[in-house]
Amino acid sequence: WASITAHSRSPASFRCRAQFVLARQFAETGNFANSRDIEMLKLWGRATSANVQKAMWALAEIGLAHERVDAGGAFGGLDAPKFAAMNPNQLIPVLADGDLVLWESEAIVRYLASTYGRGSLGPVDPKAAALADQWMMFSATTLQPEIIGVCFTQLVRTPSATRNMAAVDAAAAKAGEKLRILDRQLSGRPFLLGDALTMADISAGTLMYRYFTLPIARPKLANVEAWYAGLCTRPGYQSSAMTSYSSLQVA
Repeated sequence: WASITAHSRSPASFRCRAQFVLARQFAETGNFANSRDIEMLKLWGRATSANVQKAMWALAEIGLAHERVDAGGAFGGLDAPKFAAMNPNQLIPVLADGDLVLWESEAIVRYLASTYGRGSLGPVDPKAAALADQWMMFSATTLQPEIIGVCFTQLVRTPSATRNMAAVDAAAAKAGEKLRILDRQLSGRPFLLGDALTMADISAGTLMYRYFTLPIARPKLANVEAWYAGLCTRPGYQSSAMTSYSSLQVA
């Protein structure tokens, strides 16, 4: 991999995680580990990947110290045996937390939220957690295929001479219709589950920067637009989802 970048809001973020890990190990084994042996979280994936950005945003909101290793795209490395051993699909992102190696962006966000962001990104109430999971799945299975799988892929990753603009128009229209469901959910509330940002907002919210900056037709959705405008003021969103994708543009 071409580079390794360390990320941390403050040294306290690593101390907080170390205290959590020590407490968890004591509860499970009755013994304390040496805090010096606790490894920093590590995330593999390039910053221009929408799926990696979900994990980056979750890490930023929780304030967890971590290392991000550039992988995929121009950085390569996904076909290396070491990477394939972590993720047999040879895709990004991959998260390592001690002896846990986790792939699939939605699973990574859920893990971070429930393990380190419980009570904030991760709802404590089982019903609220189930609703958050519902909206994450809605985003991954309904919104992302149209916004990223078709619109972004055709307009950014495909040469202009071979772009399927009919497919882009159809996908944009479908995404707009499905976003009406999100718009209704956001009526009278700043975030999908109420007054506070949760993991429910991470999956769909990450897609919104590309949705609103791609040259596609969009219906007027006042609640979605207000939600997106609010997300754009969050430092964690700015540093993760609002990343230029000009390096991915194919002429």
